[in-house]
Amino acid sequence: MSQEYKKIIELVRSEVLPAIGCTEPVAVSLAVARACEILGALPEKITVYLSANILKNAMGVGIPGAGMIGLPIAIALGALIGKSEEQLEVLKDITPQAVEDGKKMIADNRIDIQLKNDPPDKLYIEASVKAGIDTAKVLIINQHNNICYEEKNGKILLDKRPAGDKEMTIDRPQLTMKKVYEFATTAPLKEIDFILKAAELNRAAAVFSMQGEYGHAMGKTLSDEHFLHSNSLLTKILSWTSAACDARMAGVMIPVMSNSGSGNQGITATVPIVVYAEETNQPKEKLIRALMLSHLTAIYIKSYLGRLSALCGCVVAGTGSACGITYLMGGSYEQITYAIKNMIANITGMICDGAKPSCSLKVASGIATAVFSAMMAMNNKTISSIEGIIDNDVDQCIRNMALIGKDGMNEIDGLVLQIMTGKAN
Repeated sequence: MSQEYKKIIELVRSEVLPAIGCTEPVAVSLAVARACEILGALPEKITVYLSANILKNAMGVGIPGAGMIGLPIAIALGALIGKSEEQLEVLKDITPQAVEDGKKMIADNRIDIQLKNDPPDKLYIEASVKAGIDTAKVLIINQHNNICYEEKNGKILLDKRPAGDKEMTIDRPQLTMKKVYEFATTAPLKEIDFILKAAELNRAAAVFSMQGEYGHAMGKTLSDEHFLHSNSLLTKILSWTSAACDARMAGVMIPVMSNSGSGNQGITATVPIVVYAEETNQPKEKLIRALMLSHLTAIYIKSYLGRLSALCGCVVAGTGSACGITYLMGGSYEQITYAIKNMIANITGMICDGAKPSCSLKVASGIATAVFSAMMAMNNKTISSIEGIIDNDVDQCIRNMALIGKDGMNEIDGLVLQIMTGKAN
């Protein structure tokens, strides 16, 4: 196996990770947990400074096992029971007593949440804790589990912060869509079958959710036999995918496999592939390669877009799913590029207004578009370069979408946060 293939495998392993709960508040819990470990005591005061994107994504989502939403309880639980070695599963040991203790910590005004002005990255978390005369501080920048700075009583223990306003420099393989396709379809199966863990976790989340009533119950609603076409393959793809999102956004204590720091992106890149493969009796090899194609495509797009943006993640992961579904339909590389162009022409511009239960509706919209895009591609239909932001070159199409999401929609982040924080709830 070539060195390039080995680097791609390392990249996927680093970006496709298990997580419990929405990754933004969980990442804040992780920073607080690590700061408390350095402090060596339960803090009397916790202050966190967050970028607008982190704040936006953490305001309205359920915290696993807490029965509560938002940052205060996530921060309190990070201090009380968080273990930093668990990474994005930092809250896995939550107990009812911890929740009660967390509520008291909130009521005692021991938690202060601030917006960080001009952070060096859209993903920025600064957690400072104090007990007596002792203090500790931890920074997470650029990636949800990237603890890059640690300090105790003013003494720096770790400093791997990015220089200036540049993103973290990570040794990534230089990808193109052609390389993504070639890797997914030719890499030795034994080297990439670890991606089946994503299928296992995210399918289980969907099954669990369909047995209960979580969030807006989008998954169960779509599968209701009283509605039109409720037994179709398309409906099953939509219902199972949105069901997993329903449970996750409601704060159910179940792990999902994330992609690029997002559980919803991991679900969107996984569940449609699994359902389509099961319903059409695809061999295991095809499932593995389709999952790898879907996840790696999402990772590739995010390399241009950045970790957090004003563009909804269902656009990114839905594009990955469109590729995987087209592959399972028997599509060629050219037809997969058609599917990508169809996706970009259709739902580029869908805003992210934070993580919340209604994300399941956006996930369903993204996946419906992915299926339509794959169907068009298999009929050799694609949006042409004379239409909108589409280019003949599929990689340029991806860069165009990322440019809109990363730079063109910048003002939207601030406006969305202004609207969210200005509401009279």
